[in-house]
Amino acid sequence: MAAQGRHGGRKSNKMTALVVDDNMVNQTIHHRLLDNLGIENEAVSNGKEAVDIHCSGKTFDLILMDMDMPVMNGIEATRKLREMGIRSMIAGVSTRSMEREVQEFMEAGLDDYQVKPLTVSKLISIIHKING
Repeated sequence: MAAQGRHGGRKSNKMTALVVDDNMVNQTIHHRLLDNLGIENEAVSNGKEAVDIHCSGKTFDLILMDMDMPVMNGIEATRKLREMGIRSMIAGVSTRSMEREVQEFMEAGLDDYQVKPLTVSKLISIIHKING
């Protein structure tokens, strides 16, 4: 069951996720992992699209955010979403593993960070933090 107070009070109990990644292969992998866990999801290709979809009134329980994208990167997008008052769980998912880069991403407002490739066990770990 989705935490209703934190994520906008939707009537549906089905968890929802937004995949933000410019790489179509990663979008497909993340989509399938989420589908396999019964999580409704959609994908956008950059941080600006993630901000825009929230401006249109959509909300998600979970946002899987890549770091390196054109137009608006994951750090900028995460910061902007937090400034807009978006309280969804935002998990950074990137190939970057240097502590300084990860720290900057976390400080932008991430709730969690996972190094790609995303796996079922990593995704379940993120979901437990939402439901915990």
